[in-house]
Amino acid sequence: MLPREYRLRRREDFASAVRRGRRAGRPTLVVHLRSGATDPHAPGESAPPTRAGFVVSKAVGNAVVRNTVKRRLRHLMRDRVALFPPGSLVVVRALPGSGDADHARLAQDLDAAIQRLLGGGTR
Repeated sequence: MLPREYRLRRREDFASAVRRGRRAGRPTLVVHLRSGATDPHAPGESAPPTRAGFVVSKAVGNAVVRNTVKRRLRHLMRDRVALFPPGSLVVVRALPGSGDADHARLAQDLDAAIQRLLGGGTR
């Protein structure tokens, strides 16, 4: 499970990552990254942790499928959150095909999207 301090909670943070960040798409998901975003709600912290949030819409499937996809993505991000620069905001948006994808496929797509974003890929 992704620890609480690494999770995006506020709507403004999600919007900031999606609107002002870069993105990389794969068949099952899209990853939005806003590198080194400072948190205006935490004054005095010089290097806030990277935080990640997940968007899984009803297009993915019913509640059971959506929660399964969300749990898988949180588990995968737990091991990958250290790859991002401190203070980054990451939003992982699941696409409709992610409901049918297995854990390995989600991991492969997440790794490819992260590599593209951190390797300087274009939007």
